[in-house]
Amino acid sequence: MPAILDEIVARASDAALLTAPARQAAQDAIADTFACMIAGQTDGAVRAVRAGLARGGVDGGPCTLIGTGTGPAPVAAMINGTAAHALDFDDNFSPALSHASAVLVPALLAAGELRGSNGDDLVRAYLVGLEAQALVGQGVSRHHYTTGWHATSTVGMIGTAAGVAWLLGLDRAGMVQAMSLGVSMAAGVKGQFGTPAKPFHAGMAARNAVDAALLAAEGLTGRRDILEAPQGFGALFNGGHPTRWAISTDRHIIETEGLAPKLHPCCGSAHYAIDMIMDLRREHGFSAADVASVHVIVGLANYRNLAYPDPQDEMEARFSMQYCVARALTQNVLRLADFTPGAVHDPAIRSLLPRISMEPMDQDEERASPRPCHRVSLKLASGQVLKARRTYARGTLAEPFTLSERRAKFFDCVTPHLGQEGAQDVWHALRAIERHPAPARLLSAFQPASG
Repeated sequence: MPAILDEIVARASDAALLTAPARQAAQDAIADTFACMIAGQTDGAVRAVRAGLARGGVDGGPCTLIGTGTGPAPVAAMINGTAAHALDFDDNFSPALSHASAVLVPALLAAGELRGSNGDDLVRAYLVGLEAQALVGQGVSRHHYTTGWHATSTVGMIGTAAGVAWLLGLDRAGMVQAMSLGVSMAAGVKGQFGTPAKPFHAGMAARNAVDAALLAAEGLTGRRDILEAPQGFGALFNGGHPTRWAISTDRHIIETEGLAPKLHPCCGSAHYAIDMIMDLRREHGFSAADVASVHVIVGLANYRNLAYPDPQDEMEARFSMQYCVARALTQNVLRLADFTPGAVHDPAIRSLLPRISMEPMDQDEERASPRPCHRVSLKLASGQVLKARRTYARGTLAEPFTLSERRAKFFDCVTPHLGQEGAQDVWHALRAIERHPAPARLLSAFQPASG
């Protein structure tokens, strides 16, 4: 009888899933992740990871590091993965409750540079890894995540190991072993949210995925049934709840569920509320001065993620419902410039924080729906109460970004580092990355002209 990992690998590596719409969606996700890596390259978490690895004697190798330098493939994956997640602007992936691309893209770029892969290989490997993430997460995602595991560095890493193994040329048995070894490396707790350890989780996951695939390629093995086995992943990582895997026969997950690229550079748990506030402002035309109070009802995991009602730095602000809603009351989109020390201590914004409250929704209600609605109740000084509900944030398949919105985000991320002309060159190259003969060469765009 096949193990769950056997079924996941067979499904994820099925060439029939690689349709034209799936491939285009993958290219969009890869371009978005490049932008996030470039924007995050100077973040303190990235500098610390780079310096710590250099202090340990890891310097030089075949793969490009963001900013400057080279290193071994696992090191490149770790540094570039930390950069991809550093500003919390990278995409969310609901089926795995992961930041899928922040792990996948850096890991695949490093492995691809090691192997000399082309753009077509990169896109295919991305789709293999994304489908594997979804299928691993299917058995554990909601309970796993609510219990406190950071699924990006657990579920996301295990699925990414399948994509890396595929890119390195392993057969299905080798892909299974890469994922099995990945289970033994799964780590990362959500208690670290709001600290530099959170983006490090994505870098750690990217490195672990590369290491798992390289070790599997050399013959290291684990249990094929480690997802469902006693004392395996499902038994230990699902908060005491039963696990259930039912392998899909539908189209690729990127077509049926899709990714959720971010319009706002902050925790995705706040995005529903941000979008609702902006919806209400467009409809009713009020200003922040007109608002007496805002109350937000969110899912339990979202409530736990947003742990900083009075944020003291830019990282905490990314995980503060109060701060993000205050910004949404005053502007039409949140930008990277809103998450700097000066912005966080803006007196006008801080004066709004006490007016904003949040609570988790009733758990029976949340359990009854696979997509429970987040809700906002906004009271104006006049006494009028405005209400809104959202099941999806902007950017999902239900309300996808336009090409213009994707481009605006890309240039917001990239132009400060590469200039207008450099950003334009990278944008055009990424729009056609599937046809690029050696996409790893685009890593040189990470290196500022002054470097």
